[in-house]
Amino acid sequence: MTVETPARFSPLAEWQDRLAQSPAGFQVRELPCLTQLTLRVQPGGAAAKAVESCLGVTLPGPLRAELSGDVEVLWMGPDEWLLVAPDGRQDDLLARLRSAIGDEFATVTDVSAQRTTLALSGDLVRTVLAQGCAIDLDPRVTPAGSCLTTLLAQAPVTLVVHDGAASGVRLLVRSSFASYLAAWLVDACTEYR
Repeated sequence: MTVETPARFSPLAEWQDRLAQSPAGFQVRELPCLTQLTLRVQPGGAAAKAVESCLGVTLPGPLRAELSGDVEVLWMGPDEWLLVAPDGRQDDLLARLRSAIGDEFATVTDVSAQRTTLALSGDLVRTVLAQGCAIDLDPRVTPAGSCLTTLLAQAPVTLVVHDGAASGVRLLVRSSFASYLAAWLVDACTEYR
């Protein structure tokens, strides 16, 4: 019996042209269909140590993100992390992590279909995001590696700062809010064209 993999699609496919028309200091592109796994494990426990050994990275503490190869580990809560990797890695990562955890208490769940990711870059990133986000993106407050769950224009997002100037940011947004957030970003950039 052959099991068919469900077709995956970009929740922002119809927005690609409009997002590409952003002003010179604000580039936005969707990174659709990334592998996303939710990890629930007791910090410092045997299962957490097994996961860290498997990934080659220490699970980050509050409001932080760590990168291990092509896997980004985002802190989501006291005992919860989101593992983000390129498309198609979910089966391999699930198998490796479950094998490493063994009989220890932890859960790893594929949540890849829940969210899409927007990669923002350019000198205007902080300025544009400040129009709808209460988080201070000054590099002294939110340096590279910061991972914050917040609201952007009333849409829940996970905001990850990728460089010290806060000009490289990724937004992870639930698919159901993606079109709304894309429309807001396009509108927020209008005055900079």
